[in-house]
Amino acid sequence: MSVLNEILGFFIKRRIERINEFMHHPHETQFGQYSSLIKKARKTEYGKRYGFSDFKNIQDFQREVPIVTYENLYPEIEKVLRGQQNVLWPTPIKLFSKSSGTTNDKSKYIPVSDEALESCHYKGGKDMITLYLNQNPESDLFDGKGLSIGGSLKENPYDSNSQVGDISALIMQNLPSWAEFLRTPPLEVALLDNWEEKMARMIEICPKENLTSILGVPTWTVVLLERIMEITGEDNLLEVWPDFELFVHGAVNFQPYREMFTKRFFPSDQVRYQEIYNASEGYFGVQDDLNRIGEMLLMLDYGVFYEFIPMEELDKDHPKTLTIEEVELDKNYAIIISTNSGLWRYKIGDTVKFTSKYPYRIKISGRTKHFINAFGEELIIENAETGITEACEATGLVIKDFTAGPCYMADKSKGGHEWILECSSIPSNPEPFIHKLDASLRSVNSDYDAKRQGDLALQMPKVHFVQEGTFYKWMERRGKLGGQNKVPRLSNNREFLDDLLEFTGLHS
Repeated sequence: MSVLNEILGFFIKRRIERINEFMHHPHETQFGQYSSLIKKARKTEYGKRYGFSDFKNIQDFQREVPIVTYENLYPEIEKVLRGQQNVLWPTPIKLFSKSSGTTNDKSKYIPVSDEALESCHYKGGKDMITLYLNQNPESDLFDGKGLSIGGSLKENPYDSNSQVGDISALIMQNLPSWAEFLRTPPLEVALLDNWEEKMARMIEICPKENLTSILGVPTWTVVLLERIMEITGEDNLLEVWPDFELFVHGAVNFQPYREMFTKRFFPSDQVRYQEIYNASEGYFGVQDDLNRIGEMLLMLDYGVFYEFIPMEELDKDHPKTLTIEEVELDKNYAIIISTNSGLWRYKIGDTVKFTSKYPYRIKISGRTKHFINAFGEELIIENAETGITEACEATGLVIKDFTAGPCYMADKSKGGHEWILECSSIPSNPEPFIHKLDASLRSVNSDYDAKRQGDLALQMPKVHFVQEGTFYKWMERRGKLGGQNKVPRLSNNREFLDDLLEFTGLHS
């Protein structure tokens, strides 16, 4: 182990004491976050409007402050975008995380305070390393560099005194010098606006570095790694980076990509995989036990107060919300956050399940808007990704991307689901995969199974296999290249499905 590993490892691992504190005292930690947020924001426009100074308890807060979506909160965010301060948060807002999302082409501008950048996003990155080193004390992570695929940064079009960009770009732009020394590519490449130019420069630079880790969205990381393999002509990437040991992933479920990484890119037990839950709105979770695949420790002291809406309450005008001490295991909840950037009771659109308490661990189960329920089947992303993974394992196919939506029959009496799957090689006989996918979905979703009984309401899935690179080209045509943009997995209408079918020349 190098001297640098020993020094940085020593300081970073000292943070485990703080993490242990909130793991053992989660309810007190969250109450402290709530109290601090309310106290600090009580004299903001929003705080005065809803009487933050008068709240005696969390129940007052839940009764008086409405649950909001981005669209609901946008009038306040627009004021901040145009330079007005003390609207949602008392300290100056000079940064905005720009996110297009996956269901709306209109850009979202999420305010990012200095407090959020430091005590949420940067804290999350440090804790990610802390938790990794805590499990792998002999790691040589700092003997090489970490590759991170960033976004771009621009002047705020509404106020020249502030900047907007992908959250990754905001983080990179403000990294301390010691952290910048340990990463690649250089900042001028990482923040390039043109995605193809950025990829070309990274393909030129990265094979020459001693990479020990990568942080990125699997979808776009795969594109980069495949191109590097093409350029170098190596059989796998450990021949390019022999000291590589860690891939940190987030934003999309890793299971459909796992086999590609473990067998094609990094075929060795020396490489480990760690999941994080970070978004434009905040850094929420880190996988603290690498053996618990898909489960992440909910980070409770990042300036975020959490509430959870049971799914049966989601569509009500005034849904019941639960604090962390009220949740149950293995139930789906929509997440509501209040943050140190001024997002108050904000519905971020993700759904989670709790897998443990003390410590509180979660796994992402889907999106509140990403599901198929055209026939009462309530198919969520978690079901779809489980089905894809099990069908791949049974048939040996490697699926790189997919999307699905409802398929209505001409007589309206029976319907089904239509899938578009991108794979490395199109199967000559797709039937085994389709039947396994259907069987897996029936095993994990009782509503889907009931509708499939005797083809009562749902017929066998209709599946199209498309060539490798199809989704990339489709996203490029839509102007959605980059790590912040994700392929829409499920939709309750045919908007994305029909657009992709038209793009590929397939016919539904």
